[in-house]
Parts: sequence; structure tokens; C-alpha cells
Amino acid sequence: MVKFEECLERLEKIVLELEKGEVPLEKSLTLFEEGMQLSTTCRKQLEEAEGKVESLLKQNGKLQAEPFEPPAEKALRK
Repeated sequence: MVKFEECLERLEKIVLELEKGEVPLEKSLTLFEEGMQLSTTCRKQLEEAEGKVESLLKQNGKLQAEPFEPPAEKALRK
């Protein structure tokens, strides 16, 4: 399985290449198809990660959702 970061990086490169508008139509279609597949892969990996986080937050058989807050933001609130 492709790592999320690698998948996202390739997707960003495809978007930049398509945005330039210098790619022939046939190659544009191929890049677009690859981008859609990468997008689906990234979304699935994020959904899996979210599911793992939710299962880790379960306490007493009850899901207690907590919003994710980056450590830097937590430090600013103190």
C-alpha cells in the first residue's frame, strides 16, 4: 500500500501539472484518472485512520468524540 504522504505528494504534482494547461489532452486525461485514483486512496486511508482514532477514544463501551487539536494550539490556550 502506498503511504498517505507519498500519495498526497503525487496528487499535488498532478494538480500543478494540470493547472499549467500545457499538457496534451490525452496526457491530461491519463493524469486526471490517476489523480482520481489517488484521491480515493487518500480518502480511504484518512477514513481508516479516523476509525482507529475513534476506537482508541472509546471508554466504557461508549464513544466519546474529542476534536483533534494540534499540540501547538493546546500550548497557546494555557
